[in-house]
Amino acid sequence: MSDSSEGMDIPSPDGAVNTIDTPYTVGEDNVQGKLGPLSFDIHNPVFLISSLMTVAFVLVTLIFQDQAGAVFNWLFTFVTTTFDWLFLSAANVFVLFCIFIALTPMGKVRLGGKEATPDYTYLSWFAMLFAAGMGIGLMFFGVLEPVYHMQVSQPLGLEGPFGEDGTLNQDQVANARAHGLAATIFHFGLHPWAAYTVVALSLALFTYNKQLPLSLRSAFYTILGDRVWGWPGHIIDIIAVFATLFGLTTSLGLGAQQATAGMNYVFGVPNTINTQIIVIACVTGIALISVIRGIDGGVKLLSNINMGFAALLLLFVFIAGPTLTILKDIGIGLVTYARDVIPLSNPIGRDDDSFRQSWTSFYWAWWISWSPFVGMFIARVSRGRTVREFITCVMLIPTLLAVVWMGVFGGTAINQVVTMTDESGVYQNVIGSYNDAIAMFAMFGDMPLTAITSTLGIILVLVFFITSSDSGSLVIDTITAGGKTEAPTSQRVFWATTEGIVAIVLLLGGGLTALQAMVNATGIIFTVVLLFLCYATYKGLRTEPR
Repeated sequence: MSDSSEGMDIPSPDGAVNTIDTPYTVGEDNVQGKLGPLSFDIHNPVFLISSLMTVAFVLVTLIFQDQAGAVFNWLFTFVTTTFDWLFLSAANVFVLFCIFIALTPMGKVRLGGKEATPDYTYLSWFAMLFAAGMGIGLMFFGVLEPVYHMQVSQPLGLEGPFGEDGTLNQDQVANARAHGLAATIFHFGLHPWAAYTVVALSLALFTYNKQLPLSLRSAFYTILGDRVWGWPGHIIDIIAVFATLFGLTTSLGLGAQQATAGMNYVFGVPNTINTQIIVIACVTGIALISVIRGIDGGVKLLSNINMGFAALLLLFVFIAGPTLTILKDIGIGLVTYARDVIPLSNPIGRDDDSFRQSWTSFYWAWWISWSPFVGMFIARVSRGRTVREFITCVMLIPTLLAVVWMGVFGGTAINQVVTMTDESGVYQNVIGSYNDAIAMFAMFGDMPLTAITSTLGIILVLVFFITSSDSGSLVIDTITAGGKTEAPTSQRVFWATTEGIVAIVLLLGGGLTALQAMVNATGIIFTVVLLFLCYATYKGLRTEPR
């Protein structure tokens, strides 16, 4: 393949020819000022169909709550047990595709053209990646999941260290600990970030280099041609809207449950569905302010606050916890993850159905559903990076942060569980006796300054919550506005409000299972879209000068 491939001329929706020689600024066709703050920029069926279908879903779920709950239960089980092989296989394809692109001459392509420079410093860029990518997931599962896999659901068919009578087998502790950490890192490591990278790379390439609208349909021009401006493109964008919507509402629901559980644990606030609804409503209101302020005035600021709070909490647990053990856990977790990543990725011939289907399938569906949101957000803040730099940073930096996070939080929790056995070796479960939403606060309960750390934990969950809501609203708004990054404010307000309402409706219609069921349903559809997206992106990169 030559390093001097010819540029790619791609007609835009209005018939003009865009080339890499014509500078283009995303959002330069901003119509906000022309239309006014209370107007909508409805220029294609995507907004209308997406909004009407969302309203219909909300009404049906509210009217038929009992029936909806039963449907959600069936849907979650059906998708995770039937399509687990597809989720695992597709995730492997995304990782291999990203590695291939980074190692070939295509990695030299600069997003935005040869003269483009990054819009954000590395620190701000990493902060936004961390906050948008999986912040709530780390907070919700970072304590409970390593403990759970260590003691109950060992991956790859391995045995846990506790017998049925609760006695502890010391010889199995080290092995179970290592695999519990590695299994959790697996769910937050290379595979989810590869899915994000595929979407982000395609959007950045076709927007900044091919001068097409910042919309998922643009990436399929290399396959569909001018049909992307018609119904095939509309369908792609509508699928992306619903994948993003339900991926986000799952995160919002988890965040609301954890924040409410924390407030109950620390301050005695009633842990009820009504409290969760109030939390979602309040956070949605704050997110609206951030949405109106935009990326620089809202999302960037909150992401930096997130990074500061997360680093502070991480440092405290590292110092106040078993520091030497944590350092060892970080190393052991990384090494075991590197060793186990291939067998954990294997979609066939496994003896750990519970782990593979209930955990990995759900995670892959969740991250894939989140990929339009995270991918578009990453694309918007990554102009000026080379493809190789982009793939390396987006995949490796968050993975290493996940290794450290799980080593600190998961390692500390595992240490508490293992050491809190009585002299006869009978297991006294301190972390596991709590539900998943309270596990982090239960861990803080065995450490100094419990009230302070728990309060900081609640604040961090809420800020992650807000960051996901506002950045997700900006992304859905961009998709439904046909790629405009500065659509009317009223549209951003509409989608931010809609996300909160859908999260509340799903909690009322079935709780966590309903959230997981909808993210699985949209995830399976969008998985197929992403597989075709890999091919479309490859075709687009081949035509770029390097």
